[in-house]
Parts: sequence; C-alpha cells; structure tokens
Amino acid sequence: MTFHLLLLIKFLLFFTPAKTEAVPASIYDFKVAGLTGGTIDFAKYKGKKILIVNTASKCGNTPQYSDLEAMYKKYQGKLVIVGFPANNFGAQEPGSNTEISEFCQKNYGVSFPMAAKISVKGDDMAPIYHWLTEKKYNNLKDSEVTWNFQKYLIDEHGNLIAVFDPRTKPMSSEIVAAIEK
Repeated sequence: MTFHLLLLIKFLLFFTPAKTEAVPASIYDFKVAGLTGGTIDFAKYKGKKILIVNTASKCGNTPQYSDLEAMYKKYQGKLVIVGFPANNFGAQEPGSNTEISEFCQKNYGVSFPMAAKISVKGDDMAPIYHWLTEKKYNNLKDSEVTWNFQKYLIDEHGNLIAVFDPRTKPMSSEIVAAIEK
C-alpha cells in the first residue's frame, strides 16, 4: 500500500500544473517592478492613454526607442509609454536590468517608464501580457506577441483599443491617429 501511495503522490506532483500568478481584471490593477527598482503602478495612469511596448536592445527595431522617446515627450500629460524588456525573440535582450537601463539611457535618453525584464510569451509569460493578449481579460481580441517592439494601446478608461505590429513605427500616422483620437 505504501508503494501505491508513493506512486500516486509522484503522479500528482508530475501532472499538477504549476501555480501561475493571477491576472487582474483591469490594467489599473497591475503593479510591476521597475527597471531600476521601485514599482510601476498602472493606477497612476487613469485618464491617460498607455502605450505598452516589449523592447530589446539588440534588435533591428531597437532604433524605435528614439521615436518612443519623442512621442512620450510630445504627448506628455496625455500619454504614458511603458517599456517591457524581454528576451523572447532571438536572444536580443540578453542583458541584466542594470545593463538594459544603461543602454537605454546612453543610446536613446529614455525617460519613459521601463519595467524590469519579463517574458512576453510562453509558459513564463508575465500576467500583464496575459491581459494584453487574451480577449477574456482585455475584452478586445486575442493576439500573440510576434516580435520585439509590438505595441498595445490602452485608452483613458483602461480599455485595450489597438495592437500594432512590431514594424509599425511609433510616430506612424496609424499610431498617432489612435493617440490623438
């Protein structure tokens, strides 16, 4: 009997899914670690549009940091941009949080909020990216992060309103029109 009990316990441990972090109902319920410490509290952004972008330092899209910074300054007070460094595509964000922060500051003068490095897809996807990519949470549509610098736009009321392809430049007419709407 002890042998069967041990087999049952091993079976349950092997086939029981790992506990995942709960996904909040609203974007304003998220609090994420900041790149240089502290916490980014999305509740502070009520009344503003939010552009969330997964970033990488060694990607062909990395120069988009310049446009993101220009956009952040141009629409300050109306829009906040939050960058989420991730190493999910081609190992293009291999650095530590400190290295990423230094790179962004030195090369692009990034002043918009940057979160600590996360995963934006796969089994270890961060809860905020579950919210962004799953219709059951965001009430707009299911999507998949296809590469670095994919953009998610949230309106002033916390609703996901658009998803932009990684190659769509931040200052494109499509994104600007959605922000100015």
